[in-house]
Amino acid sequence: MPPLISVIVPTFNSSENVRTCVESLKNQSYPNIEIIVVDNHSTDKTREIVQSFGVEPLIAGPERSSQVNYGVRYAKGKYVYRVDSDFFVNKDVIKECVEQCEKYGLDAIAVHNVSDPSVSFWSRVRKFERDMHRGGEGNIAVRFVRTDVWLKLGGLDESLVAGEDYDFHNRFLKEGYRYGLVDSYEIHLGEPKTLRDVAIKHYMYGKTILRYAKKDPIAASWQLSPLRVGYIRNRSQFTNPTMIAGLAIYQLVRYLASLAGIVASI
Repeated sequence: MPPLISVIVPTFNSSENVRTCVESLKNQSYPNIEIIVVDNHSTDKTREIVQSFGVEPLIAGPERSSQVNYGVRYAKGKYVYRVDSDFFVNKDVIKECVEQCEKYGLDAIAVHNVSDPSVSFWSRVRKFERDMHRGGEGNIAVRFVRTDVWLKLGGLDESLVAGEDYDFHNRFLKEGYRYGLVDSYEIHLGEPKTLRDVAIKHYMYGKTILRYAKKDPIAASWQLSPLRVGYIRNRSQFTNPTMIAGLAIYQLVRYLASLAGIVASI
């Protein structure tokens, strides 16, 4: 019997995308999966949608980090895989993760995620940016992790609302654990439709990002920098003037909004 994989999905008013997310998990080519949904007291149809797939959501809050940790406590799998509710997971992701970990004795996999380009112009810009990081060592974080390793590291830091994935990845590396990459990827469906959406999201992140930065200032300085290693490694991809201009505007709004959030938090 192949090892059981526990997929942890935190939700909060996720009815727009959670059906697509759970369907993609149900349709995985890997046969041995349990889906654990942890809902943060949604007021929409999230729980009803999840229940229609035969999954009874757990209830916990107040944020994603605590929800994921709560779900891991119920996990029976050899590996846990954190999947946000607005992600579509390509059908071979879990199979490839298990194969890599079992074959090479790896402790985790950093699954690449791309933005859904059909959402808006700004989601196409975000996809352009995210593609720069594929296969690199910079702006990535492990999400498919051996359960015993997750528990030894204490899971996600529940005091963090932003940067919790980077923080876990940094602690994972400091303890000497090893991770790999796979060809299959996730697709982020919940992309911003407007620059206003970009600003609101990063303003909220900015209000708590200092908590992460203070934990590991050196790692945070390059993980949060607007000048990223992937841009240099893939500089040959900077050929489309529209995407270049879009990325410059996106980053300007993103970092100004984050700065405003930081100032507000102070």
